[in-house]
Amino acid sequence: MNWRDEVIAQIPALRAFAWSLSHNGADADDLVQDTLTKAWTHRSKFEPGTNLRAWLFTILRNTYYTAVTRRRREVADEDGKHAATLATPATQDWSVAMRALQAAMHKLPDEHREALILVGAAGLTYEEAAEICDCALGTIKSRVNRARTRLLKIMEADSAMDTLVAELHGPAALASGD
Repeated sequence: MNWRDEVIAQIPALRAFAWSLSHNGADADDLVQDTLTKAWTHRSKFEPGTNLRAWLFTILRNTYYTAVTRRRREVADEDGKHAATLATPATQDWSVAMRALQAAMHKLPDEHREALILVGAAGLTYEEAAEICDCALGTIKSRVNRARTRLLKIMEADSAMDTLVAELHGPAALASGD
């Protein structure tokens, strides 16, 4: 008898064992099907001359206990009440603000942008930023101040322009970039 026929001969015993574990005919059939699929997929790992029945029952048992463990971690929510309570806050506003900030940062002169990033974003002291930029402490302070002032003006101008475009062409114009 070949391997396939030997496995097929074990199906009634596998069904009985699966039913004894699950106490449900449909679940038992699913369990046997999963077992046969795994056995077929990993048939190269079976060592001829060893106990095929024990190997199949081990696969079935492990598959069953893996499913039980997985079900324990799942939340029963047939009516969807639990899912309805789960919500993720919208990130669209944050994304739009970040893109606007990035666009405004790119409008700054390189030395102002660099100073602002070192002090504002990286959290370095003015002294550390001055050392990195190889310039005087006063120069870094001035660059950061000018960068902040200019960044605010750019952001306000861009915001005002967005408002004007929306008033003239409607909100859809902003999305299309008109």
